Amino acid sequence: MKVHAATKEQTETETSAKTSLASPWNVIVHDDPVTLMGYVTKVFERVFGYSESKAHRLMMEVHKTGRSVVWTGAREQAEMYAQKLQSHHLLTTLEKVED
Repeated sequence: MKVHAATKEQTETETSAKTSLASPWNVIVHDDPVTLMGYVTKVFERVFGYSESKAHRLMMEVHKTGRSVVWTGAREQAEMYAQKLQSHHLLTTLEKVED
């Protein structure tokens, strides 16, 4: 009688779960020679729900430096905000935040 030796093979696979979050996006409003400052402030209040003081501060940054990052976050929401701002005739662009 022949006895077969059973061999048990164990393999170990090492996996590492690497979660990378998508880079955030900046919503940037640029200065233009036409739009009134008070109007820009009101749009920031309506679109983002910012307080009057925060909206005014961002508007002044646009006015003095030519641009302001008015919001940062996920791309989909950034695109939505950019569209809303553009619908209010504000010159708006998106910019990916580099790591």
